[in-house]
Amino acid sequence: MKNRKILLGITGGIAAYKSAHLCRLFVRDGADVRVVMSEAACEFITPLTMETLCGKPVPVKMFGRTAGPLEHIDLPDEAEIMVIAPATADYLARCAAGRACDLISSVTLAFTGPVLFAPAMNTNMWNNPATARNVLTLTEEHGWHIVQPSSGDLACGWTGPGRMAEPEEILDAARALFRRDLHGHRILVTAGPTAEDLDPVRFLSNRSTGRMGYAIAHAATRRGADVVLVSGPTALPCPTGVQRVDVRSALEMEQAVNEEVDGCDAVIMSAAVADYRPEQIMEHKIKKEQEGDSRVLQLVKNPDILAGLGARFAKKSRPVLVGFALETRNAIEAARTKLQRKGAHIIVANLAADGLGGDDTRATIIDDREKMFDTGPLTKIELAEKILDHVLEYWDRP
Repeated sequence: MKNRKILLGITGGIAAYKSAHLCRLFVRDGADVRVVMSEAACEFITPLTMETLCGKPVPVKMFGRTAGPLEHIDLPDEAEIMVIAPATADYLARCAAGRACDLISSVTLAFTGPVLFAPAMNTNMWNNPATARNVLTLTEEHGWHIVQPSSGDLACGWTGPGRMAEPEEILDAARALFRRDLHGHRILVTAGPTAEDLDPVRFLSNRSTGRMGYAIAHAATRRGADVVLVSGPTALPCPTGVQRVDVRSALEMEQAVNEEVDGCDAVIMSAAVADYRPEQIMEHKIKKEQEGDSRVLQLVKNPDILAGLGARFAKKSRPVLVGFALETRNAIEAARTKLQRKGAHIIVANLAADGLGGDDTRATIIDDREKMFDTGPLTKIELAEKILDHVLEYWDRP
């Protein structure tokens, strides 16, 4: 991390004593470190300690300036990444709500780069549903990166999850944020469900949230790729730096993909595309009074977008085609079948119970050279990184 600019934030928890060691590790690794502390953090470790380690003044109060009147703007502008260790439950709650009631939260809100946070708190606080919602908001909507707390003896006398990760682990996670191994590559990602209209107010769809595809788009752009995200209807915000193309139906998604695919090095088809659509879309709302006790819907098959790309780019090394096999049983067998039938290079297989709608997921990544990798339980952003690693490895093969 030589000459990389890191902003280290310290909030008020007993684990703040580890922040001194973390700062020292950053400095030894060649990083240019600035530190900002909350007032509560000063109850556990002094600004003088951190100033001695990083060699720069350590601001604490919003109006106790160490630099200038726009310090809360200047600090984030000067950094490439921000690391919060420890990150307390209160700090996470304020950031999830977009509050800026002190210097460290104001600096965080003004920072537009990657944020890495290492939670530290009592086990019951960590397991509280409010904390879980805040962590989900920060990771899924804000794109923050978490270094999961470990289980062990806590300062409060409890034993369980909530102990801040060790500084060496946080250092490794921070190093990963500087990866730019996808720079110069163009990647197309599809995400979300499609909606197939029955009439002006009803449609056929599925339970996909789009979070997996958005996580892939976010991870790819952070690693330097030029990313196009073709998205079905979701409520998710577009990741910063990503070009989003909004579509509704499977036919619209097929058209958008075919318009954007030229020049792409990889296409990652994580969208849950409807297999069928109504043969006829009614001009007006269907009235149950006019239809009786039952109604038969005539459906026609939608185009298979991935198979179409497989045929279009058969025997070509680019783009690498990545598909998904979401199954309720026999996911591995279904993935192997899809590899051959659709002409894909990589298939990500998982069971609906392991990934649909949840915060965490697990999958098996299979490629057309019979290489298979079981990810184990991961967050969606962690799985996104694994998928991109496999794409990168596929490019590098002779």
